Amino acid sequence: MAAPRSCALWGSCGRGWSRVMRGCRLPGLRSSWPGSPLGARLLSQEKRATETHFGFETVSEEEKGGKVYQVFESVAKKYDVMNDMMSLGIHRLWKDLLLWRMHPFPGTQLLDVAGGTGDIAFRFLNYIQAQHRRKQKRQLRTQQNLSWEEIAQKYQNEEDSLNGSHVVVCDINKEMLKIGRKKACAQGYKTGLAWVLGDAEELPFDDDKFDVYTIAFGIRNVTHIDRALQEAHRVLKPGGRFLCLEFSQVTNPLVSRLYDLYSFQVIPVMGEVIAKDWKSYQYLVESIRQFPAQEEFKEMIEDAGFQKVTYESLTSGIVAIHSGFKL
Repeated sequence: MAAPRSCALWGSCGRGWSRVMRGCRLPGLRSSWPGSPLGARLLSQEKRATETHFGFETVSEEEKGGKVYQVFESVAKKYDVMNDMMSLGIHRLWKDLLLWRMHPFPGTQLLDVAGGTGDIAFRFLNYIQAQHRRKQKRQLRTQQNLSWEEIAQKYQNEEDSLNGSHVVVCDINKEMLKIGRKKACAQGYKTGLAWVLGDAEELPFDDDKFDVYTIAFGIRNVTHIDRALQEAHRVLKPGGRFLCLEFSQVTNPLVSRLYDLYSFQVIPVMGEVIAKDWKSYQYLVESIRQFPAQEEFKEMIEDAGFQKVTYESLTSGIVAIHSGFKL
């Protein structure tokens, strides 16, 4: 069974899931339903029987989508806890570094793909708001005659604090989006944020829509990585930036042996103890080993049309940040 490919925009707060849009008719969203030009193109495509990998298992391309969907549906509720346990909390620093490398400006339109639990989106909003607060403080220093009421009013307008910045979280897995949406409500993120159910290989957005595209620890789970990269290029504006945070290949032999021991002997056990799911975490470990090395992935990004492609290895090559521009 292939993973469901749909496009829906969900409200960020309130009781249950509120479907705001069907058919992707809102500005900037591209319809993929039957009857639309894209829908007709998708329906006319022939299904391929090519084999691919699901961890170390060989499966058909049609089968992989459904298997990956089931993995993340299973791990969604314990996803954040397991990330902390598996990485000993270091994943938070990696994601922080991704935002520092992005260095978004006021008004940035961000698309975060495979970002269901919201980690990158929340960091983006915090980063923009922190920029705004620093700017406010500089302005207040030059305006000594403001009353306390005027000062308080400047700090209370949340929408102004984003300066027009906005992030769309797009994920193919509804359960992951549910977790992210609950976190957003619990942590008070009410503006500048939208949640869209969609496929990285067939993004439901118009061309030249976003300033920045991010995908963190998600692209290795995509069946056709080349298609996902081409879609990233399509939806970015000219001058837009692609940023990918993903596990990579460790080059230090000693670190590599220790990393393999920890990955294969410890992480699946953690998955069983904490999430009652050995198999899903065994797949996640195996999927890391199947992902291309840094240089090979860099070439794939360039083949998708990106220029000025670079990568930065972190933590002895355990992860890497790849960056490129649509010029």
